[in-house]
Formats: sequence, structure tokens, C-alpha cells
Amino acid sequence: MTPLKLPAIRNCLEGIVPSVLATADASGTPNVSLISQVQYVDPEHVALSYQFFNKTRRNLLTTKRASVAVVDPDTNAQYRLTLEYLETQTSGPLFEAMRAKLAGIASHSGMQGVFRLLGSDVFRVQEIEALPSTTMPQPIGLNLLSAARRACEQIATCDELGELFDAVLAGLQQHFGIEHSMVMMLDRTTDRLYTVASRGYPVSGIGSEVGLGEGVIGVAAAQCVPIRIGRMASEYSYGTAIRDTARAAGLHLEGNTAIPYPGLKAPQSQIAMPILHDGSAIGVLFAESAEPNQFGYEEEDALSLVASHLSALSLLLQQEEAFEKAPSRVAPGEVTGREIRIRHYRADNTVFVGNDYLIKGVAGAILWKIAQERAEGGRIEFTNRELRLDPALRLPEYAENLEARLVLLQRRLCERDAGIAIEKCGRGRFRFLAEGRLVLEEI
Repeated sequence: MTPLKLPAIRNCLEGIVPSVLATADASGTPNVSLISQVQYVDPEHVALSYQFFNKTRRNLLTTKRASVAVVDPDTNAQYRLTLEYLETQTSGPLFEAMRAKLAGIASHSGMQGVFRLLGSDVFRVQEIEALPSTTMPQPIGLNLLSAARRACEQIATCDELGELFDAVLAGLQQHFGIEHSMVMMLDRTTDRLYTVASRGYPVSGIGSEVGLGEGVIGVAAAQCVPIRIGRMASEYSYGTAIRDTARAAGLHLEGNTAIPYPGLKAPQSQIAMPILHDGSAIGVLFAESAEPNQFGYEEEDALSLVASHLSALSLLLQQEEAFEKAPSRVAPGEVTGREIRIRHYRADNTVFVGNDYLIKGVAGAILWKIAQERAEGGRIEFTNRELRLDPALRLPEYAENLEARLVLLQRRLCERDAGIAIEKCGRGRFRFLAEGRLVLEEI
């Protein structure tokens, strides 16, 4: 009989069914406990979460031996893994991946200081034994490799950044059956991610932000690792129970436990895939579902391919846009129509149109610059390259920021229907349109 291999039972390591860990002390006295995380590392290793120094921990350090029983949630197949303790990692990719999941759960409940991973205990899997159990047939699922291939082929035809963002979310829906998703890009000047595209929500939420390290999205970006949570109800209730206990004891805990807008009100599953370049996050591809346990190891692998392709294409499009020459076209004749009042706050580049907030930060600085040039000289056409090189804007040097902010600005203006708009008029070029006379005010 062919020995069982760890990749074949990876579905057992999702944490859907609690795993049971058995250890013994030097005299052979057994100790049994539930373990919060059994993490797949590679075909020969797993890692267990070390959160508390207790009897289980003492036994592991003494004997270096353990066994853990795991269950496949789809088939009820059960296995016992015989483990040899190797080391505890307190830094590095594995530790960050495990810590990030705990941090993602904690931040939603305002419990960042309570949920804390002390280390990732790495074990060699010496033997995998199938245990007697009543099993069910393995359900037939989606061919995820084929889905990833088709999604990547679909987005490869895009020639504009905004089109690319929309196409990747359409691909997730069409090929993966993912109905709720968004793309968020990272602004390194503020350490915040902002929504540039979303799909499946009543309101787009374009421009909504989440801080680096906040929630599953922020943690995925901060740690540069995928974050998956498959049972949001139970994990929220666990965090809420601890939070309520702390408040009853007189501790003041701040924080918003909700998913960053425009997320589902009651998600059961979430996955946040970092969009990486040179080992650093430039954004996050995020998906969620109202159904539990929708994103497993296989979905993570497939979406990782899509996120990698998205990263490469987005950077390629931005590099191509950077070399366009600056046009000199101006608006013909006298400007007529209603007054459009634009108010700019110098401190943080916040912009209001009329009495309504529009945008802030890099996108706000860009809008103020082009509005000034339109009001003073009638100019209507601009290039991405000239904005990047303009010292007055004090833009960051990161290639991914400017074009993504222009996509954000374009979509915010479209949603607000404020009488001003920007539209593409060539690669790396855009036109600033106004339905009336601009009246500018700076504070």
C-alpha cells in the first residue's frame, strides 16, 4: 500500500474540524488538548501554533514527540500524524503567515493585544496513519488551475489600468464563481490601502480605505502573505466574548470590528491575496462570501497565480504610460455654464466640490493642480509623466501609486457627478472636463 503523503490530506489542515494534539511527559503520562492551528508547511512538515506556555508545551520541549488527529471536513476521513518537534520559529514567512491569521481575527474584534502568537512550532511528519471512520465521497469541485489560466488569459488583453482592475474581478466571478471581490492599492506615504475596483456590492466603495495591518486586508499587505478566514461567525464570536469580558473588567478597547466598506455585512469566508512586486505588497486582491469555508489551500494557490499576473500587468501598463509627451491643448473659447466650486485644504490635500467631500491625499493634490491649470490657462490635456515629474506635487517615487490614484480619481468623479471629470485620451494621457466655470478656493 502506498504511504500517505501530506499534500494529499491538506484539506484536513483547514481548521474546520478541531484537531486533537496528544503529548506525554518524561514518565509517559499523556496530555490531550485542542490545537488552534495545524499549518501545512511543505510535503514533509507542519507547524502548530504556540500561544501559551502550558503542560502541552512543556511536554513538547521535553520529549520532542507528539501526535495530532485531523479530520477531512468534506469526507470525514480521519488521520493521525506522528510528529517530531524540530524548532520554534519566531520570525520569517511561516511565523508571519500564522501570526497574520491570528492578527486578522483579532483586529476585527479590537483584540490586537490579546491574540498573540508566540511562535510557530515546526514538526517533521514521520508517519501518517488512516484511522477507521465512516467516510463520504469526495465532492467534485471546480478545476481551479483551469480557472486561473482562463482568468489570466482574460486580463492579459487589457491595455489600461482601470480596465485591468475591472477585468480581474470579472474573471473571478466568471471563472471562479466569486461574487464579491475588490482590488485595493497601497499608498506607502500614508500606509493605507484604498479601493480602486469592486464587484458584487450595492455600492462600489471606491476610495474607501483600510490601514496597513488592519483586518485581513491590511494584515495581508503588511505581512505579504495570503490571509484566509473560513468561519467568520465563530471567530467573531470568540473575539467578541473576550472583548466583552475585558470591558466587564474595566479595560477600554477601541476599534471597529467590521470589514472595511464596501464588504459584506455578515461574511462567512474571506481571502486576501497580497499583490506583490520585488517582495513588497503594492496592493491586495480580496474576495469574500456569505457561505463558510469557501477558500481553501487550493483556492489560495489558484488566486496567487492571478494576483501575480495582475501585479506584472499593472506594472507593465504603468511603465508604458510613463513615456508619453506632454500635450499643450487648451479649452476653446470662453467657459460658460454653472459655477463649480472646488475647495482645497493644503494640509492633507483634501478636496471638496461644492459642500461635498470628494477625495484627499495624492489624488486630491493631482485634482487641485489640474483644476488650477484649467482655471488659469484653459488647459485640458495632461500626461501621467508630467504629473510624476512635477516637484510641486511632491508625489512618492513608487511607480504603482500615481496611475492607480488617477484611476481612483476618475471613478470618484464619475460617481459623484460633480460637473467635472477626467477621461483617457491616449496611453498615459487624460483630459480634464468641466461643465461650467471653476471657482477655486484654497485653505
